[in-house]
Amino acid sequence: MEISAHIQVVDEEGQLLARAAEEAGTDAKVPTCPGWQVRDLLRHTGMVHRWAAAFITERRTSYQLGGEAPDIEGDALIGWFRQGHAALVETLTGAPLDVECWAFLPAPSPLAFWARRQAHETTVHRLDAESARGGAPFSPIGTAFALDGIEELLCGFHARSRSQVRSDVPRVLRVRATDAAEEESWTVRLSEGPPVTERGSTAPADCEVSGPAARLYPALWNRLPFPEVTGDRSLAALWREKSAIVMG
Repeated sequence: MEISAHIQVVDEEGQLLARAAEEAGTDAKVPTCPGWQVRDLLRHTGMVHRWAAAFITERRTSYQLGGEAPDIEGDALIGWFRQGHAALVETLTGAPLDVECWAFLPAPSPLAFWARRQAHETTVHRLDAESARGGAPFSPIGTAFALDGIEELLCGFHARSRSQVRSDVPRVLRVRATDAAEEESWTVRLSEGPPVTERGSTAPADCEVSGPAARLYPALWNRLPFPEVTGDRSLAALWREKSAIVMG
C-alpha cells in the first residue's frame, strides 16, 4: 500500500475510534482488552499517536519514551484524543518523503513505516472502541488492508527477538486468507527462537488458521476467534497465549 493510502486509513479510523468512544462513554468496559475501560483505550492510543508524531516532527533518530497522558475524563479526554489524532494526520501528510527518524520494523522509509504502523494501530483500537460500544462495526476492513496488516504482524513484529511465540519442538503454523484475489498464505515456522515466516505454503503445516482476511486480521491480534482452525489446535491456542505485542 502507498503512504497516502495508509495516511487516509489513519485519518478515517481515528475518527471512527473517537465516535465509538463517544457513543460508548469513557466508563465503558472494553471486552477485547480485558481490564480496560474506554478511558484507558483513549489514553493509550492518544499517547501512541503523539509518540509517533514526535519522531517525525523532531527528527528523532533513536528510541525515546512517550509522555504521560493527562488526568482528564469524559468529553475532555475524547477531545484530547481527537486533537492528537488530527496532529498525527497533519504530521504524516506534511512530512517530506525522505524524512529521517527512528523506526522499529523494516520499511521502504521511516515515513512509510510510521504511516503503516499508525494505520494498523488505529484500526485495531477502533475495533476495541466498537467492542465497548456494541453493535455492528461502523465500517468494514478492506481485504487489501487486512492482508497488509497480517503481513506486518507476521513478518514484522513476530520476526523480532521479542516475540514469545515459541515451541520446544519445531512446528509449523499456516495462516491462509481465503478471499484474496490470489489466495494468500504464510508459513510460520515455530521453534525455540523467534518465529520465521515465509510467504506461501512452503512446508506442510501442523495447524492452519484460515478465513477471510478481514476476520483473520483481528483474530491474529487476538480481537476475535479464528474463523477456522484445522489440525493441531494447540498451536492456535499457543498463538492466543503468547502473541501479545510489545512496542518499540
